[in-house]
Amino acid sequence: MSSRLRDRRQKRRSAGVLRRTPSAERPEVQHSIRTEGFNSWRLVSLVIILCLLGVLFLFFSADAFYVRGVSVSGAGYLTREEIFAFSEIANTHVFWISDEQVRENLLRSPSIADAQVIISWPPQMVQIVVEEREPALIWEQGGTTVWVDLQGRVMAQRIERDDLVRIVAEAGSLGDDFTPDEALAADIVSGSIQLYDLLQVPILRYHRTKGLGIRNANGWDVWFGVGSQMRDKVLIYNAMLVNLQSRGIQAGEVNVVDIDSPYYTVIFGR
Repeated sequence: MSSRLRDRRQKRRSAGVLRRTPSAERPEVQHSIRTEGFNSWRLVSLVIILCLLGVLFLFFSADAFYVRGVSVSGAGYLTREEIFAFSEIANTHVFWISDEQVRENLLRSPSIADAQVIISWPPQMVQIVVEEREPALIWEQGGTTVWVDLQGRVMAQRIERDDLVRIVAEAGSLGDDFTPDEALAADIVSGSIQLYDLLQVPILRYHRTKGLGIRNANGWDVWFGVGSQMRDKVLIYNAMLVNLQSRGIQAGEVNVVDIDSPYYTVIFGR
């Protein structure tokens, strides 16, 4: 009898232990909580991606980000519209603009020596600072008038400048289609400036073989060539002028192109 009671008590204890086993299923509850958190982060990420796509759509579709003009500083002769045209970025989205490419485009203009390009956000998305070439002389040939800087770079004449050396060249002196895309030889530029300083005449002349020259007060054609020996050539010319005038000779031409072999032609006199 007592043994049966013991068996029953052991069975009850075993059954009680078995009833506690559901507590071992708690990790499954924790696993379901983690899955819900993961899903919520996926939803948040999706919302962020959609927002970024919306921002990109607005960025590329909004008219405010397309370049319709530029901010310009440093220009004295060129207009803002001309510089904008040289930049070649009209109606381009600011995202696709390269400051180096814009600078290269600007430097193709004969009138621009250097340029700095700054890309920013609206309203002044593109800011351009230019350094223009300064003209040293005015060149007239075949009905075309251009400016020339100290390096011989030819550019369009922007305004009238009475303070510059003016050279009137015979037609075809530098080719029949002389345009602002060409360059003038350095010895012509340097010789012109030297002659202007030495003779103080308002207009110089240019001949394809005789170089630079003037028509003096006596009506003589005087030719000096080109290059850097203008001071010596002017001294020779002045000496010849005094000599010819003292002898009553009316010269047609005085030529000191070759400093070692100057000559003159006579209209009348000895």
